[in-house]
Amino acid sequence: MIAENRRTRAHIDIPLILLVSAMSIFGVLAVCVATFTPTSTAETWLGHIIESSSAMRQCFFLMLAPIIVVVILNIPFHIIKRFTRLAYIGGTLLVLFTWVTNGAEGVKAWTDIIWGYTIQPSEFIKLAMILMMAQELAKDERPMGTMKEFIRIMLLILVPGVIILLSGETGSLIVIIFFSAMMMFFSNVSMKLLLTLLATVALMLLALYGFVVATGIEDYRINRILAFLNPELSPLGDAYQMRQSQTAIGSGGLTGIGRFVDGAISQLNYVPADWTDFIYSTIGEAWGFIGCSLVLLMYFLILLRMLYLARFTYDKYGMLIIIGVMGMLLFHIFENIGMTLGLLPITGIPLPFLSYGGSNMTTNMGGIALVLNVTKNRSLTASISAPQTGTSTVRYIRRR
Repeated sequence: MIAENRRTRAHIDIPLILLVSAMSIFGVLAVCVATFTPTSTAETWLGHIIESSSAMRQCFFLMLAPIIVVVILNIPFHIIKRFTRLAYIGGTLLVLFTWVTNGAEGVKAWTDIIWGYTIQPSEFIKLAMILMMAQELAKDERPMGTMKEFIRIMLLILVPGVIILLSGETGSLIVIIFFSAMMMFFSNVSMKLLLTLLATVALMLLALYGFVVATGIEDYRINRILAFLNPELSPLGDAYQMRQSQTAIGSGGLTGIGRFVDGAISQLNYVPADWTDFIYSTIGEAWGFIGCSLVLLMYFLILLRMLYLARFTYDKYGMLIIIGVMGMLLFHIFENIGMTLGLLPITGIPLPFLSYGGSNMTTNMGGIALVLNVTKNRSLTASISAPQTGTSTVRYIRRR
């Protein structure tokens, strides 16, 4: 049994819960501002929220969040480990089913459920991937040391990854690759092997990009990259959304133009999807540089808190779950804010806890619940897993 201290004790992490709750509540307000119409007669925040169907739906998703967290938080840790493989297989089959049955052109990653609500299975598979990767990487002190282990872990990533790519969800695939690489790094995988894998992926993407450009195949993902590299080629096409987003953020200045302002760029719908993927442009216009900076600060505190929790989690499996969730959120934040500022190509990745959407909210809250479950069961997981790993993850993360 590993001796406990204040930092390694089992607990439900209240600071993380408070930070995530504050961001999610602010997300409802941001969606409300983004969907404001000049015909509105509301005079209070509550009135504006009630008038906005998107804000009301986001409130519904937010009310589901505590239920999701409580359910996952109370699942015994050994049950999560036992059903990890089943969750992975089920998530992969759901993604495959959605792709096969969706006859729409372009993105085929959404499926209808009821009353006009849709779900995006490529979001849910991320959590299953985190659990599966953590389980496989935690088996050995030096994972992927043999060809058999290497092939097995690569197949775990490629099987759902290829389906997601064919569905048109390139952004989700990149997220999976990113947090998988982070988990490999913290699991003590050889740096030479990890860099080789990343270089191979980069070369494959460049080869695909070169093939599409050379053959002249029309693909919205390639067009977005071309628009990012040279916006002048398509100022009213694929570069339009990026340009309008930059204009909205710039118009906010230091403190923003205010909320529910007639004639605002967000109110006139000049920024497409400014309540979903481009919610950061609405925040920039309404709350200005100060508002954007506070959002970044809150994200920094959430990620820093998760890194702190991982550092003092002795169980390798639990530590990798926290790292996986942190990596998933980190890439979403980095890519989403980068594309709204015109610093990265548009990929359709939502901003965690702020963008409108039930699938993304459910996935993010599920990830936070897994982190809380790990910290709640620290003593149990440490006593079970410590002898298998040989060295504590505290010492390992310090060494990294």
